[in-house]
Amino acid sequence: MPRYKLMIEYDGTPFSGWQIQENGSTVQGALEAAVKAISGENVRVHGSGRTDAGVHALGQVAHCDIQKPFPPGRLRDGLNAHLRPHPIGVLSAEIVSDDFEARFSAKRRHYRYRITNHRANLALDIKRSWRVPRHLDTDAMDAAAKRLLGKHDFTTFRDTECQAKSPEKTLDQLDVIREGDLVSILTSARSFLHSQVRSMVGSLVWVGEGRWSGDDLAAALAARNRAACGPVAPPEGLYLVRVEY
Repeated sequence: MPRYKLMIEYDGTPFSGWQIQENGSTVQGALEAAVKAISGENVRVHGSGRTDAGVHALGQVAHCDIQKPFPPGRLRDGLNAHLRPHPIGVLSAEIVSDDFEARFSAKRRHYRYRITNHRANLALDIKRSWRVPRHLDTDAMDAAAKRLLGKHDFTTFRDTECQAKSPEKTLDQLDVIREGDLVSILTSARSFLHSQVRSMVGSLVWVGEGRWSGDDLAAALAARNRAACGPVAPPEGLYLVRVEY
């Protein structure tokens, strides 16, 4: 039985997240329905991570085992045909070894958060970016972000319903970059806690608005208390960009 690795992009707006739920449309559910349509098999599609409702992906990775063998290109095209009109695209499919796991084989995950920093309403970027009308001091945000790098207890930036066994994570990258009105927050780590990225982004925006200093952000981290976190950024600005193996 071949194992297939899938590279996937999707607009998370109409979905209740990646993971199948009793109520609501999900990315995983749409993919599994497409696999059944092309193969006739009930197959579990395992993703590299469970993106939340409204979160997008440019490079989500998944794997599945299908008894009926398909040339990878035919599988890709067949899945895309059955995924319409969902805003999901299977960018590539390849046969991999049986020990490949989309989630557990991953060495690093890369996310981008997009902020549109201007007063006008969003037009083309509706549900694709977070509009923050107050001017953000991105230099202060970037300097503060560096206080979160390394291995820490990230309880402050962890959703109360997070199911991870430990709140400790090692943050490899957290950069704040401005290009005109677009502010990008780039972050990478082997893995993240539930809502960790959006929680860090919301707190960094407080730094950018002058409500917090870098010391305030560091104090929030050291508090190891969810109540010490700033606002949680909305999901529409978050993108899973790439997964390294």
